[in-house]
Amino acid sequence: MARKTKQQALETRQQILDAAIHCFSTRGVSSTSLSDIAIRAGVTRGAIYWHFKNKIDILNEIWLQSDECLDKLELEYQNQYPDDPMAQIRALLVSLLQSTVRDSSLRALMEIIFHKCEFVGEMETFQKIQQDMLLECYPKIESTLNKCIAAGQLPEKLNTRQAAIMMRSYISGLMENWLFTPTGFDLENDAGPLVDAFMDMLRLSPVLRK
Repeated sequence: MARKTKQQALETRQQILDAAIHCFSTRGVSSTSLSDIAIRAGVTRGAIYWHFKNKIDILNEIWLQSDECLDKLELEYQNQYPDDPMAQIRALLVSLLQSTVRDSSLRALMEIIFHKCEFVGEMETFQKIQQDMLLECYPKIESTLNKCIAAGQLPEKLNTRQAAIMMRSYISGLMENWLFTPTGFDLENDAGPLVDAFMDMLRLSPVLRK
């Protein structure tokens, strides 16, 4: 019975998160109340407070779940291309862009972050969390780029910090622009060539040399 109760609690928690994604992506974060989320999830406000402190806590959990999925995907490509770090990067970036189109949950989350979230008032706390995560991602990208350099796939004098900043900005920019105007370009089918163009820049651009 205890196991069943724990499973029910997990299911309720996920219902709340799914409802929050829907409400945030359709109404915007600031215009969504906990009551809106409760109604969408079919639970009471009390049930929400049992699992989460506030909207920021809910939004942060949604982001962490997405981040965990990205980590699993990264590990999958590391296993698939154990001796080819450039192939790992390419596969991960292409998958991320295509998933923005194919995965409704990821698409909704990106719409929230890029277009439906005002970083004012209570949301300044979430902004700080996002800023910290952004700063943490640069060393991770640099680490992977250094593996490419060690494998002879990128120039020895590549400025890895600039390359990491550009990679993060390039992919985020493509996602944000496509979400704002989906008819502007075919992100799903063009993901491969767009990523390949960036990879060529890492290999060939003299400006990215130390």
